[in-house]
Amino acid sequence: MSDTTVVAPAAGGQSGGPSGVSPLAGQAAPASVLIDPEKLREEYYARKPDLADPAQRVSFGTSGHRGSALRGSFNEFHVLAISQAICDYRKREAIGGPLYIGRDTHAVSEPALRSALEVLAANGVETMIDREDGYTPTPVVSHAILAYNRPRPAQQADGIVITPSHNPPEDGGFKYNPPHGGPADTAVTRWIEERANALLTASLQGVARVPYEAARRAATLHRYDYLDSYVADLGAVVDMQAIASARLNIGVDPLGGASVAYWRPIAERYGLELQVVNATVDPTFRFMTLDWDGKIRMDCSSPYAMARLIALRERFDIAFGNDTDADRHGIVTRTAGLMPPNHYLAVRSSIASRRASVAGCTRCRWDSNGSCRDCSMAHSASAARRAPALPSCGRTARCGPRTRTASSRTSSPRRSRRARDATRHSSTKSSRRSLGHRLSSASTRPPRSRKRRRS
Repeated sequence: MSDTTVVAPAAGGQSGGPSGVSPLAGQAAPASVLIDPEKLREEYYARKPDLADPAQRVSFGTSGHRGSALRGSFNEFHVLAISQAICDYRKREAIGGPLYIGRDTHAVSEPALRSALEVLAANGVETMIDREDGYTPTPVVSHAILAYNRPRPAQQADGIVITPSHNPPEDGGFKYNPPHGGPADTAVTRWIEERANALLTASLQGVARVPYEAARRAATLHRYDYLDSYVADLGAVVDMQAIASARLNIGVDPLGGASVAYWRPIAERYGLELQVVNATVDPTFRFMTLDWDGKIRMDCSSPYAMARLIALRERFDIAFGNDTDADRHGIVTRTAGLMPPNHYLAVRSSIASRRASVAGCTRCRWDSNGSCRDCSMAHSASAARRAPALPSCGRTARCGPRTRTASSRTSSPRRSRRARDATRHSSTKSSRRSLGHRLSSASTRPPRSRKRRRS
């Protein structure tokens, strides 16, 4: 992409003013703010954290530890200690399945992966790495965990994602996902954090480790096709046919992150008119526009960091960006620019609630006429209220034994009336209040002010 100046939507004064917004916000990143990736990697290996400084100890936030090798808060010592703590936690909880591991595009994510593999191999953990040694988004690791665990309740898998999320290029991060696939809760992260800090205090006594070359040859290391497995299953949870038939012109900016290799296969498999506006991967992230405080930050909810995509909004019906590990998104529309996330979530929740009010099969996907999209069988709301279960039509694998939704139970006459009304008027509502119409309506409202997140 060009290095020309891009002006983000106005949002306040100069640095030091009431809003604290830097005069460089939304501008192309100058050379003076770019990191030196090689120096950062050298510091990752060479620097030993000072444990007398609380900022240099392991400290878990949202399921993971984040920091910078330059500040002594994310170095090889941290990764070795956390990896061993996770191995100890797996033994404690009898987690015997494989561990799925992925990384994003930050400069120290690759050396952190090497360090983690050395510990995982020494502990005999069956470890799944990307088949092509590529980048792996957080949702893809979560999908792999769930796909493995669903038919194997007695031998659960878990995972690690090496990412500091949208943080600046100098940062590194290390997240743990337990068998439910999502972020670890505080009870889990507290145990891992305390164990890792104990190992650091003991100068890594108790950390099992083998050389990297041996870890790569270990019988416990396996190649896994993250990309194809995820893309193939996407149609089971998202109506990709509806998106393709709408013929939307879609723009995507991965912001130089782990999703960069995923969008083209998704578009090709499902026939989407989708263009990746920037497929560059560069650990300096020099292609980014500066965030509100003059730093490079891959924050897809920031109009400053998303300034380049916002400037392209007239080229697309809808566009969106991802943060570096692709577990967050920002939506750009022609009328509103960057849509406040709460506007989208409010509309999506309303649609989900409206669909849930239609009685019938919980395993079918409903169209506006109350018919199952998979088997074209119309399930009567009145029949659902009369019977505890509806017979299986048997036309598709998804249409299994029919169970009623919570809203179809007869314990509440008011709820039954809602179900009748939702069924009677679903077609009218669908045409009058389509997703596109409601998104457009929401996006024209003035955005509410938000607190700016600091890295």
